[in-house]
Amino acid sequence: MNDRIEMNPIICHGKPVIRGTRVLVSSILGALGAGDSIEDVLNDYSNITRKDIEAALLFAGKLSRFEETPYDRVAQ
Repeated sequence: MNDRIEMNPIICHGKPVIRGTRVLVSSILGALGAGDSIEDVLNDYSNITRKDIEAALLFAGKLSRFEETPYDRVAQ
């Protein structure tokens, strides 16, 4: 997961993105949550892969556990 997601203050204001792109993790999750299939998301964002989507889901899952892990360390 960590090698696929980055948070950099000069890219999308530091929001989590797929590494090497400006595709927001929140955009992927929002699309999936709205009912889009993984194939739909891959068609919408041709510069990401299925592994990137899986990393976005793992990232969200880890954050939702409300553990003592600081937000900025989840994607490192």
